[in-house]
Amino acid sequence: MNKSKASFKGLIPFVIFILVYLGTGVFFQLKGVEMAFYQLPSPVAIACGIVAAFVLFKESIDEKFDTFIKGCGNSDIIIMCVIYLLAGAFAGVSKAMGGVESTANLGLTYIPVEYITAGIFLITSFISTATGTSVGAIVAIAPIAIELSDKAHIPLPILLAAVMGGAMFGDDLSMISDTTISATRTQGCMMKDKFLANVGIALPAAIITFILFLVFGKPLDIIQAQSYDYNLIKVFPYLFVLVLSLAGINVFVVLTGGILISGAIGIYYGAFNVIGFTKEIYMGFTNMNEIFLLSLLTGGLAALVTKAGGIDWILGKVDKLIKGKKSAQFGIGMLVALTDLAVANNTVAIIINGPIAKKISQEHGIDKRRVSGLLGIFSCIAQGIIPYGAQMLILIGFTRGKATPFEVIPLLWYQQLLLIFTIISIFIPYYKKFLSVPKINPYTPINDGAIDA
Repeated sequence: MNKSKASFKGLIPFVIFILVYLGTGVFFQLKGVEMAFYQLPSPVAIACGIVAAFVLFKESIDEKFDTFIKGCGNSDIIIMCVIYLLAGAFAGVSKAMGGVESTANLGLTYIPVEYITAGIFLITSFISTATGTSVGAIVAIAPIAIELSDKAHIPLPILLAAVMGGAMFGDDLSMISDTTISATRTQGCMMKDKFLANVGIALPAAIITFILFLVFGKPLDIIQAQSYDYNLIKVFPYLFVLVLSLAGINVFVVLTGGILISGAIGIYYGAFNVIGFTKEIYMGFTNMNEIFLLSLLTGGLAALVTKAGGIDWILGKVDKLIKGKKSAQFGIGMLVALTDLAVANNTVAIIINGPIAKKISQEHGIDKRRVSGLLGIFSCIAQGIIPYGAQMLILIGFTRGKATPFEVIPLLWYQQLLLIFTIISIFIPYYKKFLSVPKINPYTPINDGAIDA
């Protein structure tokens, strides 16, 4: 592919995509529509950018279409899309057979009532890490948290903050979250490497948050402990996926195994029959349709924008502000966080900024594992604190007017501490082995080991 000179014109299609996506959200927000920023499907918004690219850029239609298709068919994009489908199937089958409910009930049964706020944070963290979905964890735990608030006279905002903090902890660290999938595939590294790059930052933040919830989240009334129905066997698939992913087993093998194990458990306990099992798999596939199409179309648009010099234009502007590895890392973090503030979707923010972050990291010799970690952390911090993100909207929606986002945001201690520890890791680096790779040409392709995500 011939590389054009840097040009802001090459960036305009991406700008159009963000403006359409953001503008539609603001419009519906002013109209008082629930989930305003999720009314316009993101693949439709990015289609507007693709049309703009075909109109604005030179070359023939055939040449532009060829570039677009090559971008859509990029091996990292296709691998990412297949992983999305498998992750969706695993989450769907595991939930249908009762895995999420059993996991939540297991924790609620054995956590002392006086520590329930910290316990809610712990349970939500595990569920979101195991299932790979912050929204799913919120849906599972938020109603329980609201009920406990009424019974134990715990201020509702602090319990909601515990749910949100735990959800974003898992969103960042989970091996099968779309955040991890997109961050690792855009940088060409293994999922366990992103986990290892981030756990040393996320864990201290989570431990301090847990202690704060222990101190400030005590109930005013000690309610009688309750026993909830759970089944340890139904928790097993999540542990299977978590442990094997950390062991570095091929992600396709891990997810396929998890789907089969959850399916066997569901069939044995009568949650569904064999045909029902296949339908749950397909429903899991369809639940990932939007992010699947978005990733595919973004790959094509990114190829068009790159060829037209849009990515190089951004790099030229960012490079003027970057003085070395530290400012390069901070710059990558700010790019993805600001994009998330604009589009209210951390996966979209990562997909948009992944190619830019990759070139910045190659130019300044920053390890791809570290970059994938920064993309995940900064996008999750932003997504976990904005009042118009899906997570916050769903969380507040469960309260039926009993709480507002602005009562919860000051108590989002995990997100605040995660930002502090991340900045510390940048400017007082303790990931020195990740920061010592030689400087290479930014356009040299990375041999990332193909599909060993």
